[in-house]
Amino acid sequence: MLPVRQLLRLRPGVAVSCATGQRIHKLASVQKVTSLPPKKLRSLLYPFSELEAYLDRSVDRTQFQLFDPSLEDMIEAEKLFHSSPSHKIDYYISAERMEHAPDLKQPEVCFIGRSNVGKSSLIKALFSLTPEVEVRVSKTPGHTKKMNFFRVGKAFTIVDMPGYGHKAPRDFVDMVEPYLYTRKNLVRTFLLVDGSVGLQKADLIALEMCEETGCPYVMVVTKIDKCGSGTLLTNLLNLQDVVKTEMTSCFPQPFLISSLQFGGIYLLRCFIAHVTGSIRLKETSQS
Repeated sequence: MLPVRQLLRLRPGVAVSCATGQRIHKLASVQKVTSLPPKKLRSLLYPFSELEAYLDRSVDRTQFQLFDPSLEDMIEAEKLFHSSPSHKIDYYISAERMEHAPDLKQPEVCFIGRSNVGKSSLIKALFSLTPEVEVRVSKTPGHTKKMNFFRVGKAFTIVDMPGYGHKAPRDFVDMVEPYLYTRKNLVRTFLLVDGSVGLQKADLIALEMCEETGCPYVMVVTKIDKCGSGTLLTNLLNLQDVVKTEMTSCFPQPFLISSLQFGGIYLLRCFIAHVTGSIRLKETSQS
């Protein structure tokens, strides 16, 4: 990985508007953030670095840094999230049942989590370089009632699943479980947990469901900007303890995300591009 001081030598550059005239957020591009002060830059690229100073020396840090791509890898992955005539990114279709799901061949990743955990906000941040892509975000829990499919060119598909728990669709289980168990091109499930409140009972049930499907999954800790470092670290270590002692199919490293401030978005884009086989990493990492 390049030291931060070398990152700053790279020339930042990103369009401020897209073809439709919609403005692109100033932090949407990893190349753009290289102009920020080193500490701020590192916290956006690798959010765990903000918490490292608060960890006891006895805590093993390797579990939080298994996927550790270089800046060049992140820039390469970011290209996939730019829409173009030859690489169109768009909302494709919604489905209420597995039999309504589109028959797509490219690798697929899905996002699940409790209602109001920030799934739609996260997907909107991932697609922030193509703001014309319609990702509906609501402050009302349970807004997503269907499986929403987004195509990223011919590279992969991202699926926004309905939330579970409070105000979940009545037929949530009938909708989601068949997808997780039978979707042949599903390469990774991302299970979101609110970093400000930690694991809830409904999350533990979702973890068990992910374990039963046998499909590899990843923990994503959202809303890391909504709480103090002490609260976030406590919730993170509790989550890691559950994953380490009780789960077998979960990737050991959680991804820390702030959809509002873009912390961790670049790292997650890179991981998605990696697990779908869309890029070859220059640096060695586990997945």
